[in-house]
Amino acid sequence: MTTHVFIDGAAGTTGLEIHERLANRADLVLIRLDEVQRKSDLARRDAINSADLVILCLPDDAARAAVAMIDNAHTRVIDASTAHRVAPGWTYGFPEISGSGLVAQARFVSNPGCYPTGFIALVAPLLRYGLIDVAARLACDAVSGYSGGGRAMIAAYEGQERAFAWSSYGLSLDHKHVPEMRKHAGLTHAPLFTPAVVNTYRGMIVNVSLTDTVLENGVCADDIRAAYQATFGESVIVRRIAHWPATSLPVEHAAGRDTMDIFLFENPDLGQIRLVAALDNLGKGAAGAAVQNLNIMLGFDEGLGLRI
Repeated sequence: MTTHVFIDGAAGTTGLEIHERLANRADLVLIRLDEVQRKSDLARRDAINSADLVILCLPDDAARAAVAMIDNAHTRVIDASTAHRVAPGWTYGFPEISGSGLVAQARFVSNPGCYPTGFIALVAPLLRYGLIDVAARLACDAVSGYSGGGRAMIAAYEGQERAFAWSSYGLSLDHKHVPEMRKHAGLTHAPLFTPAVVNTYRGMIVNVSLTDTVLENGVCADDIRAAYQATFGESVIVRRIAHWPATSLPVEHAAGRDTMDIFLFENPDLGQIRLVAALDNLGKGAAGAAVQNLNIMLGFDEGLGLRI
């Protein structure tokens, strides 16, 4: 049986990346709209309702409107926007954390954000195994390639007028990813989140620093490693890097891949631990995660078509 898939917003950055991963698959039929049809709500409504699965690569309000167009009981949805990541009735599409079984059974799946993917991967296992308290107040600093900002940011960074090497943002401390990070990590308090963008197209580094005052009594780095092993030990996508011989870690470490690498660096004498997630903001942080969720929802191998 062939599955019909419609990417609503296929001309955007994430939509194009998803299309690249799905275009040559014989098990799927992609429903395509031309430029004129993409601007027609009637054409989009028909495509959405004729699809077995729809991937939304739209701004938040447009994503909500697209879901409202569904008038049948069978079309399933993966939403890559922020619109439904903490919404009731939606399954969070981070199978390594939420569980592949839940994703497989879900009709409505919210694709995680790129920064939250790194943060939640680093923190959720610590909460799950009681290594830090749910009321811990954590800080997360992270840096991304400029493609994460979509077409406008890509145009700005690739133009001559704005080639910043590094730019901090989210200075109001209310970045839209924070509720998602808090909820799906399992924290009581929102983390202090300080994102930045650098002058490279793709790639991402997410850092969470811990001191022995944050960890529960007696917890050490080996306990964290064991929690990561228990959480990600069977995954081919989230990889635990036990030894890193270099003294630096570039933002492009995972660029071009749909995997995510997690690292632990420690200084026992100072009672300090640094947790790091390296991923591609367009890979496991967006398109790669959407395709992984699609595979799980349709009963395929989760790595099918991914850049592993």
